[in-house]
Amino acid sequence: MIKKMFALLFVILLLSTPSFAEKFQVDTAHTQIHFSVQHLVVFKVRGNFTDFTGLIEADSKNRTLISAEATIQAASIDTRIDKRDQHLRSADFFDTANYPQIHFKSKSVTGSGDHIIMVGDITIKGITKEITLEGRFLGTAAGPDGRLRAGFEASGMLNRKDFGLNWNKVTETGSIIVGDDVQIGLEVESVINN
Repeated sequence: MIKKMFALLFVILLLSTPSFAEKFQVDTAHTQIHFSVQHLVVFKVRGNFTDFTGLIEADSKNRTLISAEATIQAASIDTRIDKRDQHLRSADFFDTANYPQIHFKSKSVTGSGDHIIMVGDITIKGITKEITLEGRFLGTAAGPDGRLRAGFEASGMLNRKDFGLNWNKVTETGSIIVGDDVQIGLEVESVINN
């Protein structure tokens, strides 16, 4: 009976061992959220978002990502051409007047180190779809202020029409102006959230 009690106590202690999870806040000055989409068949338009926030939960000792979430201000889209950016903010695309934010929240994470797969929900223009991001935990370092920083990178693909971003035109020669598939890339530096 005593052996069973000790065994049960051991299991309880094992299950209640504190997690090594740390909470990090995305450092927007050292993070890029970018994308590219085919223009005709000869060029890729590239752009990024400049206004966003994000929180990450990770185990830096084991280079494991536990969860992530982000909010992007859709109107901060920047493709270096003001006329194009205005069109992207319009109802033809992001309709930022009615849908000012893009949201992402992870649902599951597998792998660690250089081979991480994260599945999450992304909401664009009020429509939520699942997206898979593949990435890696780049490592950690102390920043100039002495606080722990962690780096991550990831990429994924989505179809813009799944989110109601349907605008397109066909040229006189039959070429489609804007491709449907959008490649997403993230380079993230985050700082421990004390």
